Amino acid sequence: MLTDVPGIHHVTTMVGDAQANIDFYVGTLGVRLVKRTVNHEDVLRYHLYYGNGAGDLGTVYTCFPYPNEPPGRRGKPQITAAAFAVPEGSLGYWRDRLAAHGVDTETVDRFDETALRFEDPAGTRLELVAADQPVEPWREGPVPDHAAIRGLHGVTALPTNPFATASVLDTLGLSYEGEAGDRVRYRAGGDHATVVDLLDRDAAYAREGVGSVHHVALRVPDEAQLREWHDLFRERDIDVSRIRDRHYYKAIYVREPGGILIELSTEGPGFAIDEAPETAGESLVLPPWAEEDREMIEGQLPPLTLPDTAGDGGDESDGGDDDGGHDTPHER
Repeated sequence: MLTDVPGIHHVTTMVGDAQANIDFYVGTLGVRLVKRTVNHEDVLRYHLYYGNGAGDLGTVYTCFPYPNEPPGRRGKPQITAAAFAVPEGSLGYWRDRLAAHGVDTETVDRFDETALRFEDPAGTRLELVAADQPVEPWREGPVPDHAAIRGLHGVTALPTNPFATASVLDTLGLSYEGEAGDRVRYRAGGDHATVVDLLDRDAAYAREGVGSVHHVALRVPDEAQLREWHDLFRERDIDVSRIRDRHYYKAIYVREPGGILIELSTEGPGFAIDEAPETAGESLVLPPWAEEDREMIEGQLPPLTLPDTAGDGGDESDGGDDDGGHDTPHER
């Protein structure tokens, strides 16, 4: 019997320069590089995984560096933003920290939440949402515990047909929670990384490229469930891929009728199968079938360096409370 998905497994984006990506996510946002591997569809491109210290599901945010690709354009059908959860009362700290790193922010209020919206170096739209979640942060990074990212909060999607997308979310077990302007919120039943917001608005069509959110992946417990979901989508004539082995999980990709790409990914075997947890992300790991080509692959990939974050997280100031800011809150 199919069970409702409990929340987000990971979010994947397309970025430009791999080193700039690491410098920003590890050095500025303070999340850990938990896996340095390659794109299974093109082993001469990196696939970088970020998360909390353990790389727990629901904290994982992954990036495909495409240094020679043109920039994308936000529009429909596309996921237009990814949001991370940070502790209540920490947005003042983040406003100041991002400003110190040359990142412009705006304050957004919706659904009794406050968020900071900004862009990463690739132009990906990100948000930090003040929403406590029961997830341990990465404690060896540059951001103090009182403000450190607690994993993913959710994503915002702009489908061509929000009613069709909502129907698929309902099938997956997400529940309608409410509306704020042209934003409709659905939420999975887990305790973290549960939000999918749908925008019902006119917009130009998107162009995929650097800065685009490629897909959101939702968690399923095992391959047996994955096969049942695969068969259900095929029965309903919804575009679904075959099951793909991604080494750390197995997955199917669903292009739902509203045009949003949703991946369903198993919870196992997990990210610890090929690295010791204490050294995760420090060196290139390859799927077993690519190991025989390691010398060639390493010779084609640019070298990467983890930023030195020692001593960067010692400021315990909260940067002011969430109601005092440098810009005017907007309803978005």
